[in-house]
Amino acid sequence: GPKGPKPVSLAVSKHSPAFNQSIQTVLDAYYNISEGFVTWDTVAVARHANELKTALDSLKIDELKVDTTGIYESALDPLSNVKNETANILKEPSIDKKRTSFNLLSENLRLLFIVVKYDQGKLYWQECPMAFGEGYAGNWISKTDAVRNPYLGTQHPEYKDGMLHCGGPKDTINFMLPDTTGKK
Repeated sequence: GPKGPKPVSLAVSKHSPAFNQSIQTVLDAYYNISEGFVTWDTVAVARHANELKTALDSLKIDELKVDTTGIYESALDPLSNVKNETANILKEPSIDKKRTSFNLLSENLRLLFIVVKYDQGKLYWQECPMAFGEGYAGNWISKTDAVRNPYLGTQHPEYKDGMLHCGGPKDTINFMLPDTTGKK
C-alpha cells in the first residue's frame, strides 16, 4: 500500500519551488551559524558562514525581476548587506565582532524576507535585551519561539549557560497564505 500519510496540499506559494529552495538553503546555513554562536564554536560559525556565502550567491533573486512592484530593486540592498556581514563574520578574528556582524546580518535578512514576502513558514524575530551589555539588544531569526541565545549562549565567561534562554520573540515574519483545504 501507499507509504506514510497523504500529502497535505499547501496554499500555493507566490514564488517558484526553485526560489523557495534557494531561500531554505540560506535559512539552513543561517540557523547553523546561530547555533554555532550558541555553543561558542567559532569553527562551526566559519564553516556555516562559508555555506551561507555560497547559498547567498545561488539565491534565485533574478526571478523577482518579473514582478512590476519593484520587489527586486528593494531586495538588492538588504541582500548586499547580508553578503557583506557574512564576509565580516568570516574576516573578524574575535567572536564579539563576529556577533556584531551576525546582528546586522540578521536585521538585513529579516528585511529581505519581508521585502520578498517569504511564505514558506512562520519565522520568529527574537530579541535579547542585553546581547551586547546592559541596554544593548541583539536580534536573530528563529524557526520556533524557543530561545537559544546566540549572543550569550552556553559558554559565557560570566553567566556560563545561565543566559541561554534570555530574550524572546519580538515579532514574526509570516506571509503564509491561509490553507484553503479546510485542514488545520
